[in-house]
Amino acid sequence: MAALLAADSRLDVVTDLAAYGTPDPATAALLAAHPHAEVRMMTALNEAVPPALLSALLTGEGLPPAAECRVCESDPELLWYAPYLRGGAACDGSHRSTVEETRRAALANPSTPAEDVARFAHDPSMLLREPVAARAGLPPAVYAGLARDPVPGVLWALAGNPGTDEAVIRALARVRDPEVLARLIRHPRLPLDLLAGPVGRARAGRDPLPRIAAATQAEVDGLAASADAGVRAHVARRRDLPPAVREALAADPDAKVAKAVAAHPGLGEDRLRAMAARHGVQVLAQIAANPDAPGALLEELVRHDPPVLGVLRAVARHPNATGPALLGCLGDVKARRHAAAHPALPARELPRLLDDPDWQVVEAAAAHPALPPAVIRESMP
Repeated sequence: MAALLAADSRLDVVTDLAAYGTPDPATAALLAAHPHAEVRMMTALNEAVPPALLSALLTGEGLPPAAECRVCESDPELLWYAPYLRGGAACDGSHRSTVEETRRAALANPSTPAEDVARFAHDPSMLLREPVAARAGLPPAVYAGLARDPVPGVLWALAGNPGTDEAVIRALARVRDPEVLARLIRHPRLPLDLLAGPVGRARAGRDPLPRIAAATQAEVDGLAASADAGVRAHVARRRDLPPAVREALAADPDAKVAKAVAAHPGLGEDRLRAMAARHGVQVLAQIAANPDAPGALLEELVRHDPPVLGVLRAVARHPNATGPALLGCLGDVKARRHAAAHPALPARELPRLLDDPDWQVVEAAAAHPALPPAVIRESMP
């Protein structure tokens, strides 16, 4: 059946088979040598294709030249340029655009042999060097060469490659490109000392860094005692810190460290209140998100003047939120969506929320188990 589909007269049938099928070796060979370059390109995407055929698609070795491509079949009289096809695909009879796309697909395919991928590390086209830089499992010398590439996109791909070693990571850290640094900071092999430099100040997101999440207890202790507040803030995002480390970070004089640890389970009410008193609005939203924050504290945080939107939205979702705390959250629409579904919201508020202009608030209030039966009956057609 697969062989019949590979010979189908409809190109879309053959390309779907090439990209998504699990062809046997004989059928895969037919697809790799198909006269239409589009079929070859889709075949190069398929991880089920035998590695030897992916190598052939990558290098062109052992395959007859393709007879046609999307460009030249669309306008057989004008072969040079077709701007309406994949961003300006061109064909001078060699089907060069589709051939290059086929190579890119094969380079990005994890089933393509690493030694063949490595051959393109110095290709003149950055579009081919970029998937090489993203490929794990290549020799260290290949990555070292790519670390000197002048094209940012290649360096971005390399910085996000979990297979690069310490030497390459350190070389990339000297590039000072914001996107390179943002990818390096989440590298699982990041040398921890780099966190005290430009890498540590890169965009990192809210979750613990992979390297810090995998740190040993001795490494955690060292990071928590760092003279660099940014480093301490990074380790403070871990949610499995030993109590002594957690308490020390909660008492940190730097607000960004306290902010990072404030939502950590295990901090008692006294510690949370001390953090709020010391750092004020900088940490209130994170304190409100702490799972151990008691209802009385949540009520006080909601009453802060001026209101802190992050507090209202955290309290509206908090299981310890009380009725008075939830009432204070109704002024913000995003908080109101959660407060309307909260079991502690006073039932008297629900009928009013059924007329809210936000449909998500209405939906949450309508589904609330405390909605008075009389209101439900009145709303029924």
